[in-house]
Amino acid sequence: MSINETEDKKPSPRPMPPRPMPQRMSGRSVLPPMSRPGGSPLPPMAGGSPGGLSGSPGGLRGRPGMGRMGKPALNLSQLGLSPKQEQTPFANFSKYVDPSGKLNFAGKAIIHADGVDFSNGNSFAIKMDDLILQEELGKGQYGTVQKVKHRVTNVTMAMKEIRLELDETKLHQILMELDILHKSSGEFIVEFYGAFFIESCVYYCMEYMDAGSLDKLYGSGVPEEVLAKIAISMVKGLKFLKDELSIIHRDVKPTNVLANIKGQVKLCDFGVSGQLEKSLAKTNIGCQSYMAPERIRAANTYSVSSDVWSLGISLVEIGVGRYPYKYDNMFAQLKAIIDDEPPSLPSDIFSPEAVDFVNSCLQKEPLKRPVYADLLEHPFIKKYENVDVDMAKWATEAFEARKN
Repeated sequence: MSINETEDKKPSPRPMPPRPMPQRMSGRSVLPPMSRPGGSPLPPMAGGSPGGLSGSPGGLRGRPGMGRMGKPALNLSQLGLSPKQEQTPFANFSKYVDPSGKLNFAGKAIIHADGVDFSNGNSFAIKMDDLILQEELGKGQYGTVQKVKHRVTNVTMAMKEIRLELDETKLHQILMELDILHKSSGEFIVEFYGAFFIESCVYYCMEYMDAGSLDKLYGSGVPEEVLAKIAISMVKGLKFLKDELSIIHRDVKPTNVLANIKGQVKLCDFGVSGQLEKSLAKTNIGCQSYMAPERIRAANTYSVSSDVWSLGISLVEIGVGRYPYKYDNMFAQLKAIIDDEPPSLPSDIFSPEAVDFVNSCLQKEPLKRPVYADLLEHPFIKKYENVDVDMAKWATEAFEARKN
């Protein structure tokens, strides 16, 4: 029966007729008109059209085959699948931090609120309640360094705070530095007192070097005998890392060499250090201004000789009181490191032995640079090795000059 026939043969009005049921015809339903109480019909919805869906001008017209609603689609659980979990910055947090709040570095170290336990059996018990905060010593990209005093021992310490970044690289840097510090008992590496973990921050406590970093102490330059003692400490510290821990520092520069008013000079900041046997050394690690030419050329590996270059650049800077390359433009600076003659100590101020020592470190070809054992046998080192230099006087005066 067609729609027209239905309209021509409407039934005669009867009292209280039953509500007619929708009739399925030609793939669409014909519904009786809706009415208000009392019988008057409701006006059509705005924008609607016969056979269409309202809500937009003209609606969506019915199409053949749309008369019946399709079966609802199966959900993921009915298909035996799980909905994909949304990835968040903290998705990997549970890999490292257990429900008790302990930070676990792949079984190598466990840091908690009361200290750190290393897999080799060494443990260091220290917690925030043991410390009295005194002053901020510095601030960096990832956190701060505070001067603190240990309540129990009355020892002044430097406490480094690092906000935990949930990426493998940053976690590796934290573990690397902790691993080096707790294994380093040498007199040319800052002493480690312990570490703890609270509320997404790793704190570790180390020796407080009260004179500060050498970049703040050298002023307009240092005397040759002081430079020699600094060179001896740096070379012995780097040699210890290589020989005892199979570590290359990869970020040798005056900022990462500390002094105290006793005149001691020690290396610090091992976050980007690399293990030689695992070939972890890659480019773009450390400060570009102290990079060896082979690193700037995007070489894939980093060797001990690259640290020797950085040692040479650092000694020139400390000796003359300024970084030896122009640094107004980084591109020009890196180009100069590759193409220009290496810098040197001025021969009218420093002895031939001192000049030759630095020149040997700054050979453009890595294989021509001496190893640490050879550097310790160099005439410049031998000249001052047993000379009594008042490093405490120099450090104290340099520190006072820095404050003024």
